[in-house]
Amino acid sequence: MVRIFGASIGVTVVALVAAALIGGPKVALIVAILAVLEISLSFDNAVVNATILRRMSPWWQGIFLTVGILIAVFGMRLIFPIVIVALTAHIGPAEVFRLALNDPNQYAEKLTQAHPSIAAFGGIFLLMIFLDFMFDPEREIHWLGPIERTLGRLGKLDVLSVVVALTLLLVVAEGFSELENGTSATQQVLTAGVAGLAVYLGVRGLGEYFESQGVGEDDDDSDTDDLDPDGQESGSVQPSAASEQRGGVLNAKHATGKAAFFLFLYLELIDASFSFDGVVGAFAITQEIFVIAAGLGIGALYIRSLTVYLVRKGTLQEYIYLEHGAHWAIGALAVLLAITITHEVPEVVTGLIGVGFIALALGSSIVAKRRREAGEPEVEGRESVRV
Repeated sequence: MVRIFGASIGVTVVALVAAALIGGPKVALIVAILAVLEISLSFDNAVVNATILRRMSPWWQGIFLTVGILIAVFGMRLIFPIVIVALTAHIGPAEVFRLALNDPNQYAEKLTQAHPSIAAFGGIFLLMIFLDFMFDPEREIHWLGPIERTLGRLGKLDVLSVVVALTLLLVVAEGFSELENGTSATQQVLTAGVAGLAVYLGVRGLGEYFESQGVGEDDDDSDTDDLDPDGQESGSVQPSAASEQRGGVLNAKHATGKAAFFLFLYLELIDASFSFDGVVGAFAITQEIFVIAAGLGIGALYIRSLTVYLVRKGTLQEYIYLEHGAHWAIGALAVLLAITITHEVPEVVTGLIGVGFIALALGSSIVAKRRREAGEPEVEGRESVRV
């Protein structure tokens, strides 16, 4: 536990002390509040990250935990909002950075104006993750049995997730157009939503293609420690901790090479989609971009540490419904992002819904585990669990 969370705890102490020395106790408190906000909003992100990270080779797992952290902290929480404002406000990144430093009120206002595009892009991306999971017809384990089995049967139509996502995007864009009284509003939301869909399909499709072709098996992966449930050394060609849900196929090898690269890119895009809400919501607490980056960055570090913990301890295999709860939380977040295009939703609501799904799934997993250990039959309405 200390080994996994030690770096996050150390960075937290240093960041809080630095914030107190530079800005005083009030700034340190704000940084701590933002860190808690980020963790509460992204707890389900850690569960989804773990389901993907366990498919990657040891070397790429290390990349996710080193380079990926730098991207998460500095890229997504500091640079990315500046890029978004520059694109939507049609001004240069240097000017946006100047506003962020010298006129945080105007910077926050422009970031708020960009929120419809941000929500449309991130909402569609997260919605596709949810739909592709629920529409998987070959998934063997179900949490909410009748609902998930019905969705799985509907998923035999391969393009259904895209049809549903585009239909919802059209409905949201039309509603936003009526609110704003202009076609430019519709264009703004549609363009961002279609971009989110295209990015998801491109990255996910390429990752699955290279994974199916067995691209990879880098030689430099073999000497690296794997993040297996027991924390023991494992080469890049060892079996994954459990069979992957999608297609019910056991991945005999960890993804390496191009396949792992696209999985890594996919993970970073998921992190970006989760970070949108936290970045925008943080401006309700403070408008200092470096304070926001520090607080949300600390939260991102704990989410990465939690991801490692879930992989090393085999938590997703032991508590079998956690992955389902995380995807239901993702679906709820996607809907909430769509709602925030036209209505304000408090960040506490978003956080509580995500944590609520995870807590319910964990409770169901504990009950199922006890029943398996006692040799009792599964609860009616759920398929038997294969471990």
